[in-house]
Amino acid sequence: MTNGTLRRTVLIVALLNLGYFGIEFVAALRIGSVALFADSIDFLEDTAINLLIFVALGWTAMRRARVGMVLAALMLVPGIAFLWTLVQKYLAPVPPDATVLTVIGLGALAVNLTAAVLLARHRRAEGSLTRAAFLSARNDALANVAIIGAGLLTAVHPSIWPDVIVGLAIAAMNLDAAHEVWEAARKEGRDAEA
Repeated sequence: MTNGTLRRTVLIVALLNLGYFGIEFVAALRIGSVALFADSIDFLEDTAINLLIFVALGWTAMRRARVGMVLAALMLVPGIAFLWTLVQKYLAPVPPDATVLTVIGLGALAVNLTAAVLLARHRRAEGSLTRAAFLSARNDALANVAIIGAGLLTAVHPSIWPDVIVGLAIAAMNLDAAHEVWEAARKEGRDAEA
């Protein structure tokens, strides 16, 4: 695969993520969903990751490793956003609209599966950069399945807990992915120095 192909791929993925960020963010605010809010911020984070990859391709391995470390830190942003929305949910414990939660989760799943498929063929190219993008899309697809499940469960048993638990899971997945990207970037940096 050429850098040109990878650049086009990450640009397409960035635009998909940016577009769905807006949709999910508005829906999260409208229905008061912790999980959708955390996931919408995750879409914004994925936009930033893919745009940084787009810009950083062609840089030296050491500079890419440094960008990989920055990306690992960026992957923590949804967890911080989640904590804020969690506090808000406890202050106003109203279950989110189950239908909207489920439908928006399905749309997010479609976007993230598309991104994961596009990035899968590049996940081992350019070290930590493309690994960050692929892991993010893969984890997001798993999170979207959980959001859909939370919506279905909330439809049957109205409660804030499915939404809150899925939000916690999204935050935990982002922590794990951030750690993986950080380690890959450190290894890339050590290899570049050798």
